[in-house]
Amino acid sequence: MSSTMPEPISAEITYDDFRKVDIRVGTIISAEPYPEARRPAYKLSVDFGPEIGVKRSSAQITKRYTLEELPGRQVAAVVNFPKKQIGKFMSEVLVLGFPDAEGEVVLITPSLDVPNGGRMY
Repeated sequence: MSSTMPEPISAEITYDDFRKVDIRVGTIISAEPYPEARRPAYKLSVDFGPEIGVKRSSAQITKRYTLEELPGRQVAAVVNFPKKQIGKFMSEVLVLGFPDAEGEVVLITPSLDVPNGGRMY
């Protein structure tokens, strides 16, 4: 049995609304501990290819992933949110995931390797 309830479906949006959220694929090139974070998190550097470059993100994924298994993993991220200060760390993108049965983040990854910087559609 799931210990978390799914959120209700949001109000309908248009395809143009969806296109305003720029979701791209990138490859994690490094993962570091972030012991100063209020909630356990890692500091990630993600390569989105030559057009976007390497961006950083704070991700609360410590329950399901080790630092060693993250580099080389492709992930989906929102790349057009404003930068956000998280403690002493500036997060530039929002790495995306879904909650598992315990409410812990499971990263969204493509099932096959794809070029970094590709936009979700």
